Amino acid sequence: MKLKNEWPKYYKKDVVTHYCPGCGHGIVHRIVAELLEEMDLGKRTIGVNPAGCAVLAYNYFDIDMIEAAHGRGTAIATGIKRARPDLFVLSYQGDGDLSAIGTAETIHSANRGEKFTVIFINNAVYGMTGGQMAPTSLIDQRTTTSPLGREPGVDGYPLHITDIVSEFKGVAYAERVSVSSPKNIRRTKKAIEIAFQTQVDDLGYSIIEVLSACPTNWKMDTIESCKWIDNVLSEEFPLGVLTDKRGQK
Repeated sequence: MKLKNEWPKYYKKDVVTHYCPGCGHGIVHRIVAELLEEMDLGKRTIGVNPAGCAVLAYNYFDIDMIEAAHGRGTAIATGIKRARPDLFVLSYQGDGDLSAIGTAETIHSANRGEKFTVIFINNAVYGMTGGQMAPTSLIDQRTTTSPLGREPGVDGYPLHITDIVSEFKGVAYAERVSVSSPKNIRRTKKAIEIAFQTQVDDLGYSIIEVLSACPTNWKMDTIESCKWIDNVLSEEFPLGVLTDKRGQK
């Protein structure tokens, strides 16, 4: 029998979570931690965590992490990677952080082809601050700031930020996945592994968008939330590879 200290570390701390029941952040944290172990990247990884629900991500990862100001994750990641190109750099951001206040940083870092990896959690709502409408909120989706539903004529349309940056020449790999089922979780792990390898191979910017549940602010239970991802959210944001330049010269 293995002793406790002989089990794989997975760069995931054994602590009580602050995330709400049914939240997808914990699943993605576990996937990232497992891959850092399996790909032997953890000892040279610098993670950048955002404002928002994942503001305390440094409590869960046993790696070096830096807290970024709201929306500035990819700016911080750019500085780290340029100063220390030998390091593995990961920016972990939510939809409000990456596609609202951080829109400029996201677009320009991707356009420059900065050689780090972005994990983008899209739950179509501002989770931490009370469930306000996000850039990715759906048409007719009710939030605390759109109680009658998002109206295109007033609020615009859902922002497909990953689709936008996937068109840039500097983006080597972009994929949209979800954590709504065991099958989709396995696909998410594979996608993040590809993105990590893209950085290891020095190919350019890589981004993985993860459709994730927010039962608290969606006013649903966990099972309903997973179904809503599959039947509604993924209709607006289809799963799949958006760009793959691996193997291209």
